[in-house]
Amino acid sequence: MRQCTLLQLNRSGVYYWPVPESEANLELMRLIDAQFLEAPYYGSRQMTRHLRRPGHDVGHKRARRLMAGMGRRAIYQKPRTTVPHPEHRKYPYLLRDLVIDRPNQVWCSDITYIPMRKGFLYLVAVMDWHTRKVLSWRLSNTMDAAFCVEALRDALVRYGTPEIFNTDQGSQFTTPRFTEVLE
Repeated sequence: MRQCTLLQLNRSGVYYWPVPESEANLELMRLIDAQFLEAPYYGSRQMTRHLRRPGHDVGHKRARRLMAGMGRRAIYQKPRTTVPHPEHRKYPYLLRDLVIDRPNQVWCSDITYIPMRKGFLYLVAVMDWHTRKVLSWRLSNTMDAAFCVEALRDALVRYGTPEIFNTDQGSQFTTPRFTEVLE
């Protein structure tokens, strides 16, 4: 015990002996490495499908563990749905301590993304906070404000005007094209 103190080793480091990877895992790691050079956007599930085609028995959790051990992570463009525009006006948050107890008192809107095989589709939804009903929605393959304005106009035509409209401060919701419809 005194030797461990002098060497400044943790006790767990003395008793832990890493187990080397099996030959089967090493072969899978070689295949993963070769495919990753060809398709660095493959995640563990796509890599699993790639490995199963020639007949290797591998699940996505095993592929994920092997990829993580090799330091391989899928490279792909991640969407940024909330990006404020520096020239757009910022609006105050009106919902602090507000009791929402009736329809059309507060509406909200947000953008999310749906991953597709090559890229993303963006979904905007307008929702009533009290009823939790989706009043309107639109899909787009770009983050332009036009599809947000369309969804807003559709909700206003169908359900009237809310007292408060709440969104994040993303550029699609602070653009004059969007705010003029609300004003």
